Amino acid sequence: MSGKHPVSLNDIKEAQKRLHGVIRPTNLIKAGWLERQIGNSVLLKPENLQRAGSFKIRGAYNLLAQLSAEDRKKGVVAASAGNHAQGVALAAQLLGIKSTVFMPVSASIPKVVATKGYGAEVKFAGDVIDEAIISARQYCEASGSVFIPPFDHKHIVAGQGTVGLEIFEQMPEVKTVLVCTGGGGLLAGSALAIKEQNPKVKVIGVQAANAAAYPQSLKEGKPVALKVMNTIADGIAVGKPGDIPFGIIQDYVDEIITVSESNLSIAILQTLERGKLLVEPGGAAAVAAFIANPEAFEGPVAVVLSGGNIDPLLLERIMQTGLATAGRYLTVRIRIKDKPGTLAQLLTEIGGLGANILDIFHLRTDPMLALDEVAVNITMETRGVEHEDDVLNRIKALGHDAEVQ
Repeated sequence: MSGKHPVSLNDIKEAQKRLHGVIRPTNLIKAGWLERQIGNSVLLKPENLQRAGSFKIRGAYNLLAQLSAEDRKKGVVAASAGNHAQGVALAAQLLGIKSTVFMPVSASIPKVVATKGYGAEVKFAGDVIDEAIISARQYCEASGSVFIPPFDHKHIVAGQGTVGLEIFEQMPEVKTVLVCTGGGGLLAGSALAIKEQNPKVKVIGVQAANAAAYPQSLKEGKPVALKVMNTIADGIAVGKPGDIPFGIIQDYVDEIITVSESNLSIAILQTLERGKLLVEPGGAAAVAAFIANPEAFEGPVAVVLSGGNIDPLLLERIMQTGLATAGRYLTVRIRIKDKPGTLAQLLTEIGGLGANILDIFHLRTDPMLALDEVAVNITMETRGVEHEDDVLNRIKALGHDAEVQ
C-alpha cells in the first residue's frame, strides 16, 4: 500500500536517522495500573517527556532539515496554539533558522512563553487557530518565508512516524496501538511504520468527541470540515483532516474512536496520580480510550501520550472535574431546618462516614426555600462513587433534601 502514498517506510527510517541525536527516543514505560485491567502488558509511549514537550519536534525538524540553503535564509513560519509552535521554534533554533509563529490570542501563556524561549517571534492573530493560519500564510506571501504546516506534509508525517517505528522496535510483540489524533500526522506516520512491518497489529486513532473530524470524513471518503469544536483538548482540536494523513489513515488505520471530556479529565488525573506523568488533554486521549473500555483492546497494548504542555490553571480545573467524575470530589446542596444544632449534626454525620469537608457555603435568601429552611452547599473529598452514595444516602436518611451540584 505504501507505493500509492507520498510517505514510505523508508522515508520514516531516513527521518529516524536525521533525528538521531536531536530528539529523545522515549522508552516505553510499563503501566501496571492499566495492565491489571486486562491481565496483559500495557506500556506508555511518553512523548510528553520529549523535547519541547510533545512529539511535534520530530516532524518539524525532519522538514526543516531538508530545506534548501535558500529557503533557510528566508525563514520559516508556523501557526499553532502551542505544541507545533514549540516544535517548529526549537527545530529552527537547532538549525539556525529564523522562525515566526502566529498564535491565536487565546493561546495559553505558558505555551507562548515557551515558544518565545525557543527563539521564535510570536505574533497573535484571531481567536481560533484557523484565523492564525490565514494570517501566517498571508505573512509568507508578503515576506517570502516558508510555511511549515502542522500535519499535512510528507516530511512532517514521516518525522511523526518515528514514534511508531520506536514502538515496534521496543515492543515487536505489540498487538494494539492507541494514538491521540488531531490532524492525523502522528496517527498516519505511526500506523504506516507499524503496519508495513506487521499488518496484524491493530492501530487505533483516538479523538475528542467534541472535535472529531475523522469519523465523518472517513464515512464520506474525503476530509470534511467540522462546523463547531468545543473541547479542553486544544492540542488535537483540528477542524479538518490533512489530505496526506487522511489517505494513509484510510489504508492503514483499523478504527477511530472518540472520548468524552470527562474521559479526558479522568485520564489526566489517573496518569498523573498512578503513572506519575503529566499530560495535556490532547495527549491523554489514547489513555482515556483505554480507561473507558479496557476490555476492547487486545494486549500487549502500546498507548501514546502525545504531549505534556498544559496550562497550570487549566490543570487545576481539570483535576477538580476528574476528581468529581471519579467520585473523589463531591459538592452537594442540602436543605435543612433553620434550627440551632441542625448543621452541626449534619456535619458530624458526614464526618463520621469518613468524608473530608473542604468548604461550606450557607444560603438563606433563595426564594425556593421555606421560611424555616436554609440551604448549605458542602464540598467534600470522598473515596469513590460508592462512598459518595453512602454519604448522599445518609444525608437523605436524616430527612434532608440533597442535590449534587
